[in-house]
Amino acid sequence: MEILGQLSLFEDKKEKSNDWKWWMSKDYPQKNGLTVFSCFACGGGSTMGYKLAGCEVLGCNEIDPRMNEIYVENHHPKYNYLEDIRDFNKREDLPEKLYDLDILDGSPPCSTFSMAGQREDAWGVAKKFREGQKEQTLDDLLFVFIDTVAKLKPKVAIMENVEGLMLGNAWKYVQQIYKKFNEIGYSVKHWLLKGEEMGVPQTRHRVFFVATRLPFNLDYINMYFNYEPITYGQIKQGELH
Repeated sequence: MEILGQLSLFEDKKEKSNDWKWWMSKDYPQKNGLTVFSCFACGGGSTMGYKLAGCEVLGCNEIDPRMNEIYVENHHPKYNYLEDIRDFNKREDLPEKLYDLDILDGSPPCSTFSMAGQREDAWGVAKKFREGQKEQTLDDLLFVFIDTVAKLKPKVAIMENVEGLMLGNAWKYVQQIYKKFNEIGYSVKHWLLKGEEMGVPQTRHRVFFVATRLPFNLDYINMYFNYEPITYGQIKQGELH
């Protein structure tokens, strides 16, 4: 009976998962015991998602002072590193808890792969980008994050980027991502997730890489979402409450 009750609660949450007012009324769910650390954390959007899933987010790494200030205000991280992830990877003073993570999360800056950006013209070019106002290359941050995975050895790593990473000449980066994860002992698989199929009122597409060092077949993960699209017309006419 207890299991049936839990399943009933899950279905109730599933039906209401795109109703932010319902989530706000429930606050965060009971902790599930999983720990997370977020890289390229920005203001903490992915951190909020992990919290809503019941995870404990221990902290973050972010290069942009303004974004980091927002993150700290929103999430009060136990461990906060305001610096280039390349410098974070060189640290020898990290707490033991960061070497025992369940999930390492990262969303490397995606402007160099965006179909609206410069793409090939920006690959390998060091310049001052908005992120942190520090001269750096961005297209290689995917692999710098994999270096972070190799350093911390989390059970699972999740990396997100734009759909443009899968298109045209950028596909070679995807091939290298698989190669580098495999070299450090992780199996990996990627999915293209579409916001309009996930209860989000946007046609926002993102590619997610899930890598694990555990003996788990990633093919078992179901990333199929079946929400009806939320159109601008519905929002404009006040049909959503």
